[in-house]
Amino acid sequence: MTIKVLLADDQALVRAGFSSLLARAEDIEVVGEAGTGDEAVRTARAVRPDVVLMDIRMPGTDGLTATGKIVADPELTGCRVLVLTTFETDEYVFAALRAGASGFLTKEIEPEDLRQAVRSVAAGDALLSPGATRRVIEQFAHHPAAPVDTAERLGVLTPREIEVSRLIATGLSNDQIAARLVISPHTAKTHVTRAIAKLGVRDRAQLVILAYETGLVHAGGQESISEGGATRSP
Repeated sequence: MTIKVLLADDQALVRAGFSSLLARAEDIEVVGEAGTGDEAVRTARAVRPDVVLMDIRMPGTDGLTATGKIVADPELTGCRVLVLTTFETDEYVFAALRAGASGFLTKEIEPEDLRQAVRSVAAGDALLSPGATRRVIEQFAHHPAAPVDTAERLGVLTPREIEVSRLIATGLSNDQIAARLVISPHTAKTHVTRAIAKLGVRDRAQLVILAYETGLVHAGGQESISEGGATRSP
């Protein structure tokens, strides 16, 4: 099945570059382009993409607002937004997650990594690297979210699913979770999928947000993030 992609960036050269790189994949097709947030929303409704590559800083309606509108549109259910950032620690990373983005790409991404990122998000996964996760932790440390009824939100999970959700929030991949819990990667993925479904969140990125909102994990707690995954703090 061909993955339909919409490119939203105010720089035509950037759009052309991404379009050229994606065109080399037989399973990916660029079905539209947009230079503003408003245009991205209109075009998404017209072409129904599977994935939107969304720049944050665009004239008029920015990428954050556009992301929120696309994610909230019932006619675009299943459409995923990948935010394009100049740096992984962009100040808008946390806001983009709250708006419903499924992950982040830096504009310096390698060609094959770009294509694989599109495939992963189209398949329902989320791109949340250790660096991006660390940014979420920093934001919660300085601006804690309003309390959420932990018992009500997490009560639907099994003890194993809670454990897996906690590890996701520290930045671990499915393979790393499997190694930590001494289970197979397939089993780890099954626990992740079930936790996401039970909690009613869109994807892995939104699960990280919920984990901090419910206090399942705490900013500055016992887990810290390294570029290779999660490591224990002293």
